[in-house]
Amino acid sequence: MSNTTENRDILLEVRNLKKYFKRSDGYLHAVDDVSFTLERGKTLGIVGESGCGKSTTGRAILRLTEPTSGEVLFEGIDVTKLNKEEMRKMRTEMQIIFQDPFASLDPRQTVSQAIEEPLRLNGIIKDKKERFARVMELMETVGLAERLVNTYPHELDGGRRQRIGIARALAMNPKFIICDEPVSALDVSIQAQILNLMKKIQRDMGLTYIFVTHDLSVINHFADEIAVMYLGRMVEKAPTEELFNNPLHPYTKALLSAIPVPSIHRKRERITLQGEVGSPINPKPQCRFAGRCPNATEACFASEPPLVEVSKDHFVACHLCK
Repeated sequence: MSNTTENRDILLEVRNLKKYFKRSDGYLHAVDDVSFTLERGKTLGIVGESGCGKSTTGRAILRLTEPTSGEVLFEGIDVTKLNKEEMRKMRTEMQIIFQDPFASLDPRQTVSQAIEEPLRLNGIIKDKKERFARVMELMETVGLAERLVNTYPHELDGGRRQRIGIARALAMNPKFIICDEPVSALDVSIQAQILNLMKKIQRDMGLTYIFVTHDLSVINHFADEIAVMYLGRMVEKAPTEELFNNPLHPYTKALLSAIPVPSIHRKRERITLQGEVGSPINPKPQCRFAGRCPNATEACFASEPPLVEVSKDHFVACHLCK
């Protein structure tokens, strides 16, 4: 699958990305033949249940997990072909914000030391005073008070810890950031603050995001496009408004039906999926969702549907949607 790229400023193009993990009973297909393009300055949301491969997709793009095969073209450069030194330089352009801010921070480092570390290790700013000035600038950008400069992570709440993670990601002026469920561990009120901050930073710096989440209600107001994954496969991808108004894949419809409606006067018909989630280990050459799909036909069990464009920028992998 590839989008029409005419008149589009494509920053990232992923082609047939695969990540398999070898096990004693076969290969676990964590990411299986995922392809998409992402425009500069836009946000792609990747959603799905736990274990669908969305986080592994993000890590494989950055080569934090080495992909099994496929291409990841960043501004036309295939990062999967870069050697260790070339990849180290490329990572100044491609960063990640992790899900758990406490686990991703060194408990022995203060706020300023944590933010300064990528600048120091990559030799971005060699003068110590200039580095500290940059740290203070980053703290102001992400809304961390100056008085917290010598504070340790365990003394802060989850929202402030995540602001440190965001500041670290911004330290080297990247063009692209993967946000791996950055608000899922935070209280709802804090989630809104962090999402608004990330949106503002994106506007101010022209950043491009991939936002990985299991929460469709969060991504609805944040992403320009949404890709839905199921058992390692991308089953649907469309502009956000189009996906919410016109979901085509049965799995997408079930996910959307589970979003809580904040009104006692409105009710959404809940689609309850039957059957068990299939195994990602040596999956059969059939639709991964066939065993739980209420509309499955013989064709669904006979072959795996490709991801095809059924209307402008709306892609779906389903034998029933042609």
